[in-house]
Amino acid sequence: MIYFDNGATSYPKPFSVVNAVQRSFGNFCANPGRGGYKSAMKSAEMIYNARSAAANFFNADTENVVFTSGCTYSLNAAIKGVCRLGSHFVISDLEHNSVVRPLEKLKKSGRCDYSVAKVTPDESETVRNFVNAFRKNTVAVICTLSSNVFGIMPPISKIAREAHKYGILFILDAAQGAGYLPVDMKKIDADIICCAGHKGLFGPMGTGLLILSNDVNPDTLIEGGTGSNSESLNQPEYSPDRFESGTPNVHGIAGLSEGIKFVETAKCENILQHENKIIKYIFDELKPYNSIVLYTDFYDGVPKSPVLSFNIKSKKSEKTAALLAENGICVRGGLHCAPLAHKKMGTLDIGTVRITPSWFTDEKDAEFLVNCIKKIAK
Repeated sequence: MIYFDNGATSYPKPFSVVNAVQRSFGNFCANPGRGGYKSAMKSAEMIYNARSAAANFFNADTENVVFTSGCTYSLNAAIKGVCRLGSHFVISDLEHNSVVRPLEKLKKSGRCDYSVAKVTPDESETVRNFVNAFRKNTVAVICTLSSNVFGIMPPISKIAREAHKYGILFILDAAQGAGYLPVDMKKIDADIICCAGHKGLFGPMGTGLLILSNDVNPDTLIEGGTGSNSESLNQPEYSPDRFESGTPNVHGIAGLSEGIKFVETAKCENILQHENKIIKYIFDELKPYNSIVLYTDFYDGVPKSPVLSFNIKSKKSEKTAALLAENGICVRGGLHCAPLAHKKMGTLDIGTVRITPSWFTDEKDAEFLVNCIKKIAK
């Protein structure tokens, strides 16, 4: 199997992550925060260390790191947590359905409205588009770190800075990019970061992060047992307990912790350099073919992450992906849960085939992929 679908979930996982998950079933068998005996305390200590590792990685405060089931849950928690009756949101025209669908539901129920700001190659124009969408009742801007389809990277720090001038929160969707792009909460000036644990951080599926600044305290999405303040019928007011109801995914968190350690050792800049080398090789090899449509130019001077979408003329994206699958190549065809991005790029009716490499992708994998695409194109 040759895997180029790391935008969906990373594969393979580092051995350290696999081993950590396997060992966790014996080492962390008790429910953390639910007992004073040794094994329960051992689980709680592991989770605290994992929380600290994530806080250091994103330059956040440890108590403000919340473990979730994935970025989709984190985004729902962030959006619904800051929404009040009559609220208005501003999002980019690259956002994933994990942003758009919660907003659509809130809009249809009459709780909020939202506007879509256009991202352009001109950063100043992009920022103006966001500012022009602001209203008196705008509570938050939600923006992706990188498009999961086209690799386009909005100027998030500049957008966050302008939002704060108007007293508006900035929520970052870092599902695509965290692990190979730098995500420093304080440098970005983000109020909330939502992140997948199973993509660029190499953690297991079913893991995610909701990271809060000290200045924001969203309402809760769910309530229930936290292992703390059990005498109270009310949810705890302090983080992370306020946002972590129920038994945590101990084994997933153990793997995610090791994934973050792996990225820190390999270093984001090295991972990005490697993935860019792979993706630019594929781009350069496919560009001369008139029968292949490429939607990203990696040499136009506009910052992009290593994500390449393409189509073969006269073929649906799903058909091309299926033909590649017959050759043992894993890519994703279709809309990638991001119809706004496809509408922006004129591919809503046909979708695209997406190529996303990882730290473990080698040049032979890329060469084989390119040769298969060329054969299909001919």
